[in-house]
Amino acid sequence: MIGFDLVDSPWLLPRPRGDGAATLRSLRETLLNAHEFDSIEVEVPTHVPALLRQVLLPVVMDALGRPADRAEWARRFDHGRFSSEDQRTIGAYLDEHRSRFDLFSDRAPFAQTPGLHTAKEETKGSALLVATAASGNNVPLFATRTEGDPLPLTPAEAAWWLLHAHCWDTAGIKSGAVGDGQVKAGKTTGNVTGPLGALGVVIPAGRTLFETLMLNIPVGHQPVDDLPQWRRPPPQASWATRPATGLLDLWTWQARRIRLIPEQTPDGLRVCRVVLCAGDRLEALPEGEPHTAWTFAKAPKSPTGTVRRPRRHMPGKAAWRGIQALLAAERQDGDGGVETSVLLSQIADLQADGVLPFDYPLRVQTIGMLYGTQSAVVEDVLSDAIPLPIAGLRTETDTYFALVEVSEQAEELANAVNGVSADLRRARGADPIPWDKGQRPGEFVLHALDPLVRSFLLDVRTGADDSERLERLRVEWEQDAYRRTWDVADRLLATATGSEFVGRVVKKDKTEYVYRLASAEQNFRRRLRAALPRRAQLVDEQPGTEPEELPA
Repeated sequence: MIGFDLVDSPWLLPRPRGDGAATLRSLRETLLNAHEFDSIEVEVPTHVPALLRQVLLPVVMDALGRPADRAEWARRFDHGRFSSEDQRTIGAYLDEHRSRFDLFSDRAPFAQTPGLHTAKEETKGSALLVATAASGNNVPLFATRTEGDPLPLTPAEAAWWLLHAHCWDTAGIKSGAVGDGQVKAGKTTGNVTGPLGALGVVIPAGRTLFETLMLNIPVGHQPVDDLPQWRRPPPQASWATRPATGLLDLWTWQARRIRLIPEQTPDGLRVCRVVLCAGDRLEALPEGEPHTAWTFAKAPKSPTGTVRRPRRHMPGKAAWRGIQALLAAERQDGDGGVETSVLLSQIADLQADGVLPFDYPLRVQTIGMLYGTQSAVVEDVLSDAIPLPIAGLRTETDTYFALVEVSEQAEELANAVNGVSADLRRARGADPIPWDKGQRPGEFVLHALDPLVRSFLLDVRTGADDSERLERLRVEWEQDAYRRTWDVADRLLATATGSEFVGRVVKKDKTEYVYRLASAEQNFRRRLRAALPRRAQLVDEQPGTEPEELPA
């Protein structure tokens, strides 16, 4: 009999605090010693929420119970680790449910459907689970292997990608399982992506794995009928569209019916073949989904006039560029409004209660999947992490206004450089670069400003209670941002030829507009002054600084 016990077999890669290298460890060792680890190392960023939601968080929350209120949450967090009693409780919980954590059990394999098979007993290569591997229609750009190449997975790798499929699997046609009454012509259609595929995942992270686990557990009532998948009967081939009974059900949602097929190879136990079929579909995303920010759009038929949707991450856009949504602890439910995640809102309350200090080193990870062609293929994995001053989560603070302003200023500076580009192109008789086509020079500004913004976030986190220091940081940011922006603009202006010096006149609606190099630079300077008022004031008060900082 082949087995792989996830409770005590090494399959997770927690990274020790300090300089130690990560080594494979069991679920038990990882959880009981969570205070000794920084985080979990993963192959791709999308594994992070899969491991947290499908295993780590539900084990802790089901074993210890959900904190009833912020005071109880604070008592647990203040220990800095799971107490001896908590460790005994978690250990006993894992022992009680050990049989459901066997990856290759014949009776109830972990997160799988026992005996799952198709009418023709077809199996597919294990690459079907691996979002970054070529399989079927999913062929990543520059892939070095084809669907026909074997992809043997170690038991640990198979566990990672099994959980990943439940969270992120592509939409589209799936193999039809025997016993599934909704199969037609040997397949099921209309399948949606895994639940996380519809979200822009937002994960607060602390100094240790223990703190990260605590920061991702909301306080509040836990429904009696809310159970993780391993405390429910093993899934059958049939599936349903239904609501989640609570967080434990949502986190361990079985979005697919899967069976891993292990085999002994010269290299040891490997998974080379799988069966993957349709699984449960969420009736609706729960209002309390904790791992996403939200956006509001017009919906005339809604009682409120708007509809609340998960806020997706934009490809190529740093997390700080959407910082207003992360900081919106109070719902802004008008059209175009935003609301931060349940967890970040809770962190704001904990900071207001004095549980978390203003300089707590909170990091926020943003993770998402970009799908293409009817969500049936994976085009890209989106991931970023930024330091987030928790004082900024309260909208009445100077920190909040400073963080939002810096993000908006960066966009204004990018637009100012795009304006220079547009003016110069018009001066030579060309049209501006369309906003949705090609690469506009403002992107180079945002790239140049990225390290400045991240440094600003770090500096603000340690000085958010000092209004004078905060103001100095804002002045320094504007000075540095000015120089970086001019560096990009200067390269544009240096490319000007005789036609841009002479310029041209464009008539629109009986009004004549003159476009030439001199007016392009003049407009740019005006935009800079408007975008960076503190620096403009400093120059007005100390005129001698201007020539030193402007390009020759």
